[in-house]
Amino acid sequence: MPRPFSSLLDRVTPRTIDELECALSVLGAILLAHLLGATHVSWAAFAGYMVMRGHAAETLARGVLRIIGTVAGGLIALGSAPFIVGYWPAAAAALALMGTISLYAAITSRRSYAWLFFGLTYAMVVLDKIEHPAIALPEFVQTRVLETLAGIAASLIVSLASTLTLRRRWPAKRTPAATGAGWHGDSLRHALQAGVALALLVALNAWIPVPALAQGAIMIMAVMLLPVTGIGSSGLAPVSQRIFQRMIGCIGGALFAAFFLVAGADNMALLLVATAIGVMLGRHLENGDPTHRYVGTQFTLAVLVMLVPDRYDQLVLEPGVERLMAIFIGMAVLMPVLLIGHMLRGRRADDATAPAGGESGGV
Repeated sequence: MPRPFSSLLDRVTPRTIDELECALSVLGAILLAHLLGATHVSWAAFAGYMVMRGHAAETLARGVLRIIGTVAGGLIALGSAPFIVGYWPAAAAALALMGTISLYAAITSRRSYAWLFFGLTYAMVVLDKIEHPAIALPEFVQTRVLETLAGIAASLIVSLASTLTLRRRWPAKRTPAATGAGWHGDSLRHALQAGVALALLVALNAWIPVPALAQGAIMIMAVMLLPVTGIGSSGLAPVSQRIFQRMIGCIGGALFAAFFLVAGADNMALLLVATAIGVMLGRHLENGDPTHRYVGTQFTLAVLVMLVPDRYDQLVLEPGVERLMAIFIGMAVLMPVLLIGHMLRGRRADDATAPAGGESGGV
């Protein structure tokens, strides 16, 4: 073997392989979503990125949890939406209840990923119906499941192939098995605050139509997902850190994507290459300092929402702009709730140092 090639291989690390796997998984998810006729291709790309893990068994387990949560949340939303969508107080109460249940379970349960997507899918279906009354809910839920399956299938294919080949030389560290926390009062209080914020978001929309309504709900639930040990007496400090990191990551990813949209909006090959580079860069950031990994996750998701259109002949900047708007709208609704809760509960010493990183939930 020529020495230069051997020297190049010596520079490859398990972290490099992880970044390559994510890029291949996202590209595969985009291809499968188009072949299956999915409506929102970027959601398939999200699933391909977030489900991907270094061991095929972990990827499979994560994919199963994501699809279970998606299907369960979608079905319950289908059953309840006709009774609550036309009356905003009922919709606000339903979002508060479902958001509180799903987030509390996501924080304390061993099946955190499934519970998170149960709540996220329920919120997305109901809020999209509120924002766009003409959409057909069964078709919407069906395509969301289809997009999720495309992303999971792509990640499983890549993960299995890598496990049998690349990972033999560059093995991945296994993720510690999740453990349930049991009853946890602070987690319930924290989840209730998220439920109140979701209800306020619905009330705000009844007064002033909110753009990207579902994205605002996703933002609230995503930044409120903290480890049990990071909640303390008040989630104000760690959630504020996550909001800040989400802003930085989304702005960075949007600027990265905007450059390529301007430079090669009519060149699909260039945009796919840019997508792969953006995914690898975001994953590299995510695999760095654990306290700042959320920046990398949000960088990647911003890249995907802007560079992965439903059709490559209809590239637009609006999705990325809406995602950024959703951050500020969600922040405007959530922060007063957190501040009031913080003042009522007081502040513990460990709250200021609670970690802001951790599992992002894929949103």
